[in-house]
Amino acid sequence: MPERMVATSWLLLIGLAAAATAVVLQARAQPDSIGFISIDCGLPGTANSVDDATKLSYAPDAAFTDAGSNENISVEYVTPTLAKRYLNVRSFPDGERNCYTLRSLVAGLKYLLRAEFRYGNYDGLNRPPIFDLYAGVNFWSRVNVSSPDGLESLEAIVVVPDDYVQVCLVNTGSGTPFISALELRPLKSSLYEQANATQGLVLFARRNFGPTDATDIIRYPDDPRDRVWLPLVNTAMWDVISTTNKVQNLDKDPFEAPSKVMQTAITPRNGSDNITLFWDSEPQPRFPTPGYILILHFSELRLLPSNAVREFLIEVNEVLWRTSLGSTSIRPDYLYSDSFYRTAPLLAAARYTVHINATVNSTLPPFINAIEVYSVIPTTNAATDSSDVSAIMAIKAKYGVQKNWAGDPCGPKTFAWDGLTCSYAISSRSRITAMDLSHNNLTGSIPDALSQLPSLTVLYGNNPNLCTNADSCKPPKRKSKLAIYIAIPVVLVVLIILVIALLFLFLRRKKQADVCCMCHSGSTSTNHNTVKPQSEMPMSYASAPLPQGDTYTQSSLHLENRRFTYKELEMITNNFQDDDRGNQIDG
Repeated sequence: MPERMVATSWLLLIGLAAAATAVVLQARAQPDSIGFISIDCGLPGTANSVDDATKLSYAPDAAFTDAGSNENISVEYVTPTLAKRYLNVRSFPDGERNCYTLRSLVAGLKYLLRAEFRYGNYDGLNRPPIFDLYAGVNFWSRVNVSSPDGLESLEAIVVVPDDYVQVCLVNTGSGTPFISALELRPLKSSLYEQANATQGLVLFARRNFGPTDATDIIRYPDDPRDRVWLPLVNTAMWDVISTTNKVQNLDKDPFEAPSKVMQTAITPRNGSDNITLFWDSEPQPRFPTPGYILILHFSELRLLPSNAVREFLIEVNEVLWRTSLGSTSIRPDYLYSDSFYRTAPLLAAARYTVHINATVNSTLPPFINAIEVYSVIPTTNAATDSSDVSAIMAIKAKYGVQKNWAGDPCGPKTFAWDGLTCSYAISSRSRITAMDLSHNNLTGSIPDALSQLPSLTVLYGNNPNLCTNADSCKPPKRKSKLAIYIAIPVVLVVLIILVIALLFLFLRRKKQADVCCMCHSGSTSTNHNTVKPQSEMPMSYASAPLPQGDTYTQSSLHLENRRFTYKELEMITNNFQDDDRGNQIDG
């Protein structure tokens, strides 16, 4: 009994540990209290890492992907100030496409996705790879880390069509894809109206003008949306103006730039009356002529006297911009953030040049607080129908199918899962119409999830251990080794006790049978002798007269320690005959 209790306790503990692990992984896969998902890719174990700058907690990535391997960067690229999430990576040497799945989102809402890559010569090859990045079924960007210690940070603003989003790394034949960190941040639907159901925004640049320290990066908690604002410093060309007062956002501000970013600005030096900024176009493999969205942020940081005027114009590639009211001149409000932007992308060009020029009426030079530049990506590739995805994911989980079953089952077409036939429509999502599971050594029963897809054709031939209906096969119950180790000794002990008990009963009955035989012989003799107690003597039995010449003597027989042979019984009973009648008792 104690052994059984110990075994049961261990089995219970194992079950509880497994359940607890599942709960922990599920909990880590959920957004935190502010809706953030922060993943330290390649972090082993179950403990989170905490970013020293933001104090945000980054979870290990085991709950978000089932592929790849954890790797540490080379020690020569580890520095005391390096963020913890850059110390390790997850690499994907197998498969063309490998994905992370971020769940518990709200379908139709807007999210900021950020993927970070720091190679750190983790594989010892000293060859940073080149590969593609996808947001769901839509191309996001090409990843090209220029050096082992370089950091590539890619950010996109997208509207998610489902309650989850997948971020996929695609091998293009130029090295093994890897990733250091993955982040998701929710955005209000009113922000960045240029991002919608049919197009997303990929960050090209986000700069904060005014800081004098090139390491003064602003993000969460100063920016509640956790956008990363990098400083742009050029003291040779610009003077800095700043304030410690809070800069507020206007009602229905379409971008909500944080106050700390808007508290600094730059103006031209040496009496110049204009600021010039530019950037060069960076074509992507899928978009050789990307369209760009330009957003300029302004806030007057000085309380101007009544006789002072700050007014300026904006030109982009020699095209004069107008405000929403049709005016060409801009006068920013004191300690309120405002922005100047276009909804449509800029006309394609090799270089984009922005001029901020003071008007003839202005008594003060122009200024600028911050700038954002995004390229536009189409998000018109529709994902597979959600009910089909649920069913096929149940199949994958049930049978542990590997193959190329990662990401969306049907899209893009070039990455459709092996064994699936999909139908594609312009106005609706793709559907799975057939699934070939033949020759896959599958075992067990068909998942119930397939019953949700009555129009689906499933081929599962040449899987002899696959149950095609509820009664076709019932897998035997598995017994744990621990239960076997306990059961065998218990059975042996029971058998030994049973044998001893049977032997005892057999001997006892045999002894009783012997006594009965002697009693019967004495009661039928001619001398009518009986067994009777003797004074201070053992119980005795007087034998019948022996045949002539027999050497046995007549004496008392001690029944406690003497047994008679069959021959002796014949002699004692005169061959089992009655002296008077001569009846034969053995027939």
